[in-house]
Amino acid sequence: MTGGASGIGAEMVRAFAEQDAKVGFVDLDAERGEALKDELGGAGRRVAFEPCDLRDIADLRRAFGALDAANGPATVLVNNAARDDRHGWESVTPDYFDERMATNLKHMFFAIQAAAPGMIAAGGGSIVNMGSNSWWEAGGGMPAYTTAKAAVHGMTRSFARDLGPHRIRVNTVVPGWIMTERQKELWVSEAAIEKHRARQCLPDLIEPVFVARMVLFLASDDAAMCTANNYMVEAGSI
Repeated sequence: MTGGASGIGAEMVRAFAEQDAKVGFVDLDAERGEALKDELGGAGRRVAFEPCDLRDIADLRRAFGALDAANGPATVLVNNAARDDRHGWESVTPDYFDERMATNLKHMFFAIQAAAPGMIAAGGGSIVNMGSNSWWEAGGGMPAYTTAKAAVHGMTRSFARDLGPHRIRVNTVVPGWIMTERQKELWVSEAAIEKHRARQCLPDLIEPVFVARMVLFLASDDAAMCTANNYMVEAGSI
């Protein structure tokens, strides 16, 4: 799993560990990653962590190799890492655009490239790419981010076709506004919450655990015939 040290990623690491799965995750935040590994591994579970800057593909390949050495080749890959930093279209430079693609899209492709051979050897697997409903809703204020997230869906469907003959399923989970610690610190206010509630069909705010449960389903044998699709966790947001 990528981006597993905090937010939705940490909730997913915890959910897989509680299923007694062998879990490996990477994150740029080494301190939080080590703390989560120690917390979950202390219960006798197999949890491995590698610090990694996913924008550096050589570092990604190194980290994935280390996780394979610790746990064996993965049969589930969750491409979660991303950053939804706000930015105006007027201020975007070519360098900033490239960095946003590296942060939100490029590493997903190369993580699949790194993990797929092990899944092929195992006879199958599940890949879950994290999308976003921000571009579905024609959201503004972060066009490089929404461009990258829209591209995730095309990547999912292409890999689902290419890897399907090997019984590897590839899907996209599409979160709405999830109440992570980062979101609460940066963008949550009483006015923003009330406006958002009015846009959802359901009145309750979405906690990270609900995204983790969807990912667990898609990773499981119960989802054996689910591939090339989008699975929304956005409370009917419009």
